[in-house]
Amino acid sequence: MREGYKTLGIIGGMGSKATSVFFDRLVDHTAASCDQEHINTVILNYADFPDRTASIRSGETEEITAAFEKCGRQLDYLGVSNIAITCNTAHYFIDSVRKSTSANVISMIEESVRLARSEGARRIGIMATDGTVMADVYGKVCSAEGLTAVYPPAERQADVMSLIYDDIKQGRPGDPEKFNRVMKQFAEDDCDKVILACTELSVYKETNDVPDMCIDAMDVLVRVCIEKSGAAYI
Repeated sequence: MREGYKTLGIIGGMGSKATSVFFDRLVDHTAASCDQEHINTVILNYADFPDRTASIRSGETEEITAAFEKCGRQLDYLGVSNIAITCNTAHYFIDSVRKSTSANVISMIEESVRLARSEGARRIGIMATDGTVMADVYGKVCSAEGLTAVYPPAERQADVMSLIYDDIKQGRPGDPEKFNRVMKQFAEDDCDKVILACTELSVYKETNDVPDMCIDAMDVLVRVCIEKSGAAYI
């Protein structure tokens, strides 16, 4: 391996399109003039993962925890140095991965909140799945950083879930009206930043414009992965 470079492991499949978009962005934002200047990457597109939100809602987490531990062990065996999980909701189970590997498991949640804080945010709107909201994954990190996580009310949260499950996960580009209704609510709630805290929303951004106040958690993860792998981000 080239001096200073480290192999990246990706736990994906949540969903597969989001994983594909993540890898495309990883390649596009790596400063490389030839094949050999890109990052050695191992992608586990483990599509068998149970639905993360359903697992959190039901409390039946044994199957999904075992799957994360399996992926951690496999990537450990393959010698990766850093691991990225391309699903925000899945970070509820991040400790299962961390205990199964000696690699550094990057938290997309922590990195996104830190970026928002560095940009002067105080109230952060969280656009995420019901599972992420229910588990308060972002709220806990925001609180630790002295920030306030703001979740949408029930009607607008239904818009978020419909955008994710009825549109993006069905292969559709996403309904801007749903997105805009949620953004309007965040503006009314005095949010100074909004985190797109679901990688399906990162897919939505591929074909739709989003306001500058939005921080795409996937983009944050891409940058950190590139830098921790020893390459330069462009």
